[in-house]
Amino acid sequence: MLDIKTYNMIAPEGTAEFPADKYTINETDKPAALLIRSQDMHKTRFGTSVLAIARAGVGVNNIPLVEANSNGTVVFNTPGSNANAVKELIVAMLILATRPVFSSVQWAKKLNGADVSLQTEKGKNHFAGTELQGKTIGIIGLGSVGSRVARATADLGMHVIGYDPYISVEHAWRLSNDIPRAKDLSELLQKSDYVTIHIPYTEGNKDLISSKELAELKDGAILLNYSRWGIVNENAVIDALDSHKIAQYLTDFSSEKVIKHESTIVTPHIGGTTLEAEINGAIMAAQTLKKYLETGNIVNSVNFPAVEMPFDSNFRITLIHQNVPNMVGRITTILAKYDINIDNMINRSREQIAYTMIDTDNISEKTFNKLKNELIEISEVIRVREIRKNK
Repeated sequence: MLDIKTYNMIAPEGTAEFPADKYTINETDKPAALLIRSQDMHKTRFGTSVLAIARAGVGVNNIPLVEANSNGTVVFNTPGSNANAVKELIVAMLILATRPVFSSVQWAKKLNGADVSLQTEKGKNHFAGTELQGKTIGIIGLGSVGSRVARATADLGMHVIGYDPYISVEHAWRLSNDIPRAKDLSELLQKSDYVTIHIPYTEGNKDLISSKELAELKDGAILLNYSRWGIVNENAVIDALDSHKIAQYLTDFSSEKVIKHESTIVTPHIGGTTLEAEINGAIMAAQTLKKYLETGNIVNSVNFPAVEMPFDSNFRITLIHQNVPNMVGRITTILAKYDINIDNMINRSREQIAYTMIDTDNISEKTFNKLKNELIEISEVIRVREIRKNK
């Protein structure tokens, strides 16, 4: 039996993915895997017994990836599980940026008397807005969310221009050929009336939008950040708002000085907060964990390579090791010592980490324990695991 420990409120549809004859939920202090949402794992020790951590969501800045690598713990996220929720919020925020909905509602609430209808007719001209149709929106990041935003805003009659130097082939195929791509960020900024950001945070794109980039925007442009904190330099945004270089800043992440500014609209990190998105994320995270625990296959990992191989044999050995030369040769030499015939094998790497899966005929527990002890003695090997088919 494998125990899954959960943190935060995980939708029951997710935990239901783990059959009771193979899994327990929150029953031991040494779980095989963790299923989390926003739990700060930097402050929560998870130990070397944890084979994997699945985040029911996209951002993984709450997980210490360096520690996970050193432990041989695979970290997964659920890209696309909340993409529709974020897309719908972006559409709502674009409308709120162009139409003074908040102020008009607040004004109407204060009206009194039998002639309220007449008062609203007289006052409505104070709340004239603009339309999105015909305006240009620049979308930074054309992944699960950005590609949906592109289609939705095109349907609203906006001219869409995208920029994503790291777009996957999968998402590129999904995008309409009618949506032009900017050759670089500068081109997108210079052409856009609205700019919305949909990329993951990395050290490489910290302050991607700062003073230099804001200066390239059209005067009076509107900026939306529903991606991650740190991608937009907030001091530069405040300066751009104060100088009226940009008209508004809408974001899901903020500090006090941003939230108090009269030209910002700040939501409390609700981009993916819908019942549907929470269920989607929980199910997707659970299925990803289940696949890894039962087959060793890795999909949607943020720290390990993507590795999938059909599990056609009876026994599978997985090894997590450092990405150094001749590791496969050293591993197979030890297997040959035990007269183990390799039915199938795959090796993939990602930066400093490598992952090897080897399929063989059945190996007894006694033989595997001896084999494991020899493999783990290789200084670059971090974790060795056995997976028995249908067990």
